[in-house]
Amino acid sequence: MSLPARVVLAGIAVFTLLFLYVPLFVVARLSFTKANSISWPPDGWTTAWWREAWETEGARDALLNSVYVALTATAIALLLGSLAAFALQRYQFFGKQTVSFLMVLPIALPGIVTGLALQNSFTRVLGVGLGFHSLVVAHATFCVVVAYNNVIARLRRSSPNLLEASADLGAHGSQTFRYITFPLVRSALVAGGILAFALSFDEIVVTTFTAGSGYLTLPQWIFANFARPKTPVVVNVVATFVMIVSIPLAWLAQRLGDHDPSR
Repeated sequence: MSLPARVVLAGIAVFTLLFLYVPLFVVARLSFTKANSISWPPDGWTTAWWREAWETEGARDALLNSVYVALTATAIALLLGSLAAFALQRYQFFGKQTVSFLMVLPIALPGIVTGLALQNSFTRVLGVGLGFHSLVVAHATFCVVVAYNNVIARLRRSSPNLLEASADLGAHGSQTFRYITFPLVRSALVAGGILAFALSFDEIVVTTFTAGSGYLTLPQWIFANFARPKTPVVVNVVATFVMIVSIPLAWLAQRLGDHDPSR
């Protein structure tokens, strides 16, 4: 490539990165301001808002609710997504392409459509109330896509000769899974679990339709409290805390997803 083309591409890359990450820096900086309201430039530095955020019961309860829902939904998604990935990768059957399409469809649908459909299913068809159980099922419907995609991508990159060699050496199915298959997909499972947890943790559209009035997650708490007096700074603290936790998890998920034990 010519020098002007490289300069233009580098400029576009820098502009894109600044566009994405400067707002995150602004939120983090505002969490340390001395002012009682959001203004730029911030008024000095203080950690008082971090102490107040920790002492706010609503924020702590919402954080725990989000963690419980995300962990449960991730466990269900890993189980169902892994089983579906093994079935679709290892076996040929009628309607395989249709099932594969249906597995990835939930994450492609608009969240408001998914949320409305699930709410009607719970309240009108099944006649059950909304709460923790409905929220877990709702989150698992789109988290399963992440788990499925990670596992099936790893299985497609793995050589079937390894399984054949294991069978030739006299290993039965459980031994092959324990010593060959599971080590091959282990990092993909962890990466899929991390991504599914993050996807569930920050979901708000589907959550709004399926959580009901008695269950509040952290994204809902942030949305509900941002416009209240003196609360926006606490909201910035909570958002900064979420970034501090999420960024290393995203980096770890990327590294594990790129790692291929068969190589």
